[in-house]
Amino acid sequence: MPPKILNSRRIGERYYQWMRLAMLWVTVVLAPSVSVLPVVAQTVDPVFLEDMTWVEVRDAVAAGTRTVIIPTGGTEQNGPHMVLGKHNYLVRYKAGEIAKQLGGTLVAPVMAYVPEGSIDPPSGHMRFAGTITTPQDVFEQVLEYAARSLVQHGFTDVVLIGDSGGNQSGQQAVADLLNAEWRGSMRQIHHVTAYYPGPGDDWLLTQGETLEDVGSHASIHDTASLLYLNPSMLRLDRLGQGIAGDGTGLIGNAARSTREYGGQILSLQIAAAVQQIQELKRTGDQ
Repeated sequence: MPPKILNSRRIGERYYQWMRLAMLWVTVVLAPSVSVLPVVAQTVDPVFLEDMTWVEVRDAVAAGTRTVIIPTGGTEQNGPHMVLGKHNYLVRYKAGEIAKQLGGTLVAPVMAYVPEGSIDPPSGHMRFAGTITTPQDVFEQVLEYAARSLVQHGFTDVVLIGDSGGNQSGQQAVADLLNAEWRGSMRQIHHVTAYYPGPGDDWLLTQGETLEDVGSHASIHDTASLLYLNPSMLRLDRLGQGIAGDGTGLIGNAARSTREYGGQILSLQIAAAVQQIQELKRTGDQ
């Protein structure tokens, strides 16, 4: 009995050693001949700050990129047919296009939490499920320190673009505060007024749409823009018409939206913002 056990142990040890040698041989001899997928360098869109490394941002600033856009959106109800993140998606896209047209410009992450009404009792968009609000002073302070952070890293022109009406007064307040502090330096902050609502709504009227159908919230302007860019953010079977106070959250006639409208509205809004930013930078106005 003992000899058999000894032999079994020896056989097991030899088998283990043989397996280790075999694996080493495969690794050293065969591995170089085994085809593997080629390593593909990652391509980075050089516009969006959050998609870059700190080294890439540092080098961009050193190479002359001194303008940065801070987009503000919002997480709010947009009627029964449109997702809560509409503003964030649209403003990121448009800010990216604006940056590309300007050149020498990056885009900071979208501020997705903005003033949307009071919590208790709920008011404004907070009356609808999913909306997230912040107090006005909190919104302004976050925006202020985002701008201060970016200036610290070497940016000299900070551009505020807000995709929602409720963001405009806070952006103006922050611009006024920081421009007063930075007066006499190379640093400036610009609140862009030509971006929101932009010329799109007026253009729709020239196309025969009525003021009632153009509306003021979640209607043709934004619905058509998403039809053009990303229809998956819409519930196409729920496009309809709404009025203030009817409980839908929609004010206007989203059913009048077309993809063609969306493309033109986006182009007009982007062009208006680019023109104003170029003028603000050229003249030093704020």
